[in-house]
Amino acid sequence: MQGVYQRQLRLVLPYRNKVLLAMLCMAVAAGSATASLYLIKPVFNQLIVDKNKQMLDLLCVAVLVVYAVKGACLCGNAYLMNYVSQQIITALRGAVYKHIQHLPVPQLDRLKTGNLMSRISSDVGAVQNTLSSSVTGVVKESFSFIGCIAIMFYMDWRLAGVSMAIVPLAFLPIFKVGKMMRKISARTQQAMADLSVIMHETIQGNRIVKAFGMEAHEEERFRIENEKLLTFSMKSVLVNSVNSASMEFLGGVGIVAIMLYGGYRIIDGKMSGGSLFAFLAALISLYTPVKRLASYYSSIQRGLAAADRVYDILDSPVEIVEQPGAKQLAPIRESIEFRNVFFSYDEEPILSDISFGVEAGQVMALVGMSGAGKTTLVNLIPRFYEVTRGAILIDGTDIREVSLSSLRSQISVVTQQSILFNDTFRNNIAYGDIGKSDEQIIAAARAANAYDFIMKLPKRFDTIVGEQGVRLSGGERQRVCIARALLKDAPILILDEATSALDSDSELEVQKALENLMAGRTTLVIAHRLSTIQNADRILALAGGRIVEQGRHSQLLALDGEYRRLYELQFHQFEKSRPARLPAL
Repeated sequence: MQGVYQRQLRLVLPYRNKVLLAMLCMAVAAGSATASLYLIKPVFNQLIVDKNKQMLDLLCVAVLVVYAVKGACLCGNAYLMNYVSQQIITALRGAVYKHIQHLPVPQLDRLKTGNLMSRISSDVGAVQNTLSSSVTGVVKESFSFIGCIAIMFYMDWRLAGVSMAIVPLAFLPIFKVGKMMRKISARTQQAMADLSVIMHETIQGNRIVKAFGMEAHEEERFRIENEKLLTFSMKSVLVNSVNSASMEFLGGVGIVAIMLYGGYRIIDGKMSGGSLFAFLAALISLYTPVKRLASYYSSIQRGLAAADRVYDILDSPVEIVEQPGAKQLAPIRESIEFRNVFFSYDEEPILSDISFGVEAGQVMALVGMSGAGKTTLVNLIPRFYEVTRGAILIDGTDIREVSLSSLRSQISVVTQQSILFNDTFRNNIAYGDIGKSDEQIIAAARAANAYDFIMKLPKRFDTIVGEQGVRLSGGERQRVCIARALLKDAPILILDEATSALDSDSELEVQKALENLMAGRTTLVIAHRLSTIQNADRILALAGGRIVEQGRHSQLLALDGEYRRLYELQFHQFEKSRPARLPAL
């Protein structure tokens, strides 16, 4: 990974003209501050020594002008630097989100949602604070520091030399504390991410938490992580406090040294009181930017720790990439073929030597015990996962040779988990092509048996579904997902246990909708209830990541093998679940 400093600098380069203008404003502001210090000596002498009223009035006007220029420059600098930082952070946040969208499914499976949300919000926010406030502050205080030193040497090079002996000691704690702050900040950001994970999980799963009476347990989990975050935050406060205290003490040492040296020079008649007073004011002004530089440096280290976490996401490899010059995939006309396909997940073999074909327009069903590899197999077709060995071909073309967009445009997926967005029914159904007409959306809803219950809602198709469709029944959510798939009108359909979570009545409604969806499409069905796939053109029985049997329903039953075992197991479970007959009266 490239150095974080270089990467941050590269983000700033497109805005270098505005940054240079902001620095010019800062330099003028620092010069104005230095000029105001220089004016202290003549004001003091004209007022106390010479009692010159006209010169005093003139000097007061000069002070007002200096401060007006300083204020205008500070305003210009603040606007320009905040403009640059906001532009950079907006682009960085967009880049992180875009990269997350293109991460392969296996990598997203390993990352926690709350952690990713923390990277986009909390970590990027910390980087923004560094760019908008800390970097601006460093530039401003650096100019002030240089200006103060220049005016001090101009006033009295001997006193300035004594002062400079203390300055290097003042900078030593800054760099020491900066390294500590970066480590502490990295742990603080991780603790914040862990807290976000708990909040996301418990808010999203609040019904399960309540149903199992686990409120106290989750509160304790939250308390432990919250205390951990507090510990790291207080370490940061302690380090900053000790640093500030040391800076104050060193500043006091410098002032005492100048008071002693300058005081003896006044006693000896070699220096005026106004000169010493002006020099002390400049010295105090010098230590102010030094202290602020220490604070800004710590803030920058916090921002760099957050930037490390942001770039950690941006540097995550996109494992599934298109080949150069990838071609467009035409709608399926002949077949989908798995040719000696192997797949491993984190070096653990999941599928081994999978070979089969399904003709265009046919229905292929996949059955097997949990963990047999059914879902992984169908996820290889849209390249949610990449085959380890072998090939998947559509009409004889390896799917790795075509663009992802053209491949996935040919596939509709309906899963067991009904994924809906907190938007209107209209937009949820039209997801993927929001340009569809109302007539097309309504036709899809009718074909999915969703039209009637949508029309009973207060705003009909403009009703908000709610987060994850929480206001709908399982069957209603699934029918909206089927309507979405119908509207996409893709020639390849993947049904991943689309009715397994439904009761019998809901399943009947959804099954009717699925029949409409499957008509004329090349369909791969992962079946939960074997009774729903008896009319499939072919059935594959999987066990241990391999195809152990394939054929039609009647053929597989006659084999008296894995399929028959699954069928009988499900049949017996169904018999056990039937209510016992009441005794005759």
